[in-house]
Amino acid sequence: MNTPYLVAAPPQASLTPDSVEDGDFIQLRQVRKAYSEQLVVMDQMTLSMRADDRLVIIGPSGSGKSSLLRVLMGLESIQGGSIHFQGKPYIDGSRKHGKPLDEALHKQIGMVFQHYTLFPHLSVLGNLILAPVRVHGLSKAEATEKARAYLSRLGLESKLHAYPSQLSGGQKQRVAIARALMLEPRLMLFDEVTSALDPEMVTEVQNVMMQLADQKMAMIIVTHDMHFARHIATRVVFCANGKVVEQGPPQQLFTAPREARTREFLEKVLHLD
Repeated sequence: MNTPYLVAAPPQASLTPDSVEDGDFIQLRQVRKAYSEQLVVMDQMTLSMRADDRLVIIGPSGSGKSSLLRVLMGLESIQGGSIHFQGKPYIDGSRKHGKPLDEALHKQIGMVFQHYTLFPHLSVLGNLILAPVRVHGLSKAEATEKARAYLSRLGLESKLHAYPSQLSGGQKQRVAIARALMLEPRLMLFDEVTSALDPEMVTEVQNVMMQLADQKMAMIIVTHDMHFARHIATRVVFCANGKVVEQGPPQQLFTAPREARTREFLEKVLHLD
């Protein structure tokens, strides 16, 4: 894929932070997430990823894909198990009192959602500098300089003072990605970020994500786009009924799945022979 939106930028606008050590960058151990006795979306889920991994999570609706991202982002609690991030305890499902997650580690994770979640009453600049100023204590001038550099890389510098209602869907998602990157996350989560876009706009957003991949950003991506998954993933994870059924390199999983449930799913979405 081409990456027409990303051009040379000042060092402070690097799209990825300094690399971290490989190993168990993220580790889920027997994680349980249930909304009720009947609705269990993560059923003793165990999964790990390395710092140089780009995990693409695929599976049928209700298999726990988006719930996994929301749990990692601290938006949903878990009822059992634990999650380690960068070798440190991050979320403990057995903790009944106190903070459910490590706030310092939480700040090192960024997430981009399907429906942009930009603040409509703030300009593009206002959306980008809000968290760095309030959370990281950057001055408005520092945050503005940083925002300009990111927007320049994403081909959006001319939209600095525009409002979300004045942007196309693809532009909104690129702004949402820039906003997440402003906090210099170690891990980026993408939840079906192109599913609400027109086909032409999908390419805009996927180009940005491919550039992040080229720069070795650790990512977990939930998508229904199997073609994109093949291109960006270092490892594909197939989930069903809240469990990891199978995982492997995209070439192996898409062409020679080992599990019958994986093959059944792929036959429907890829029309395998």
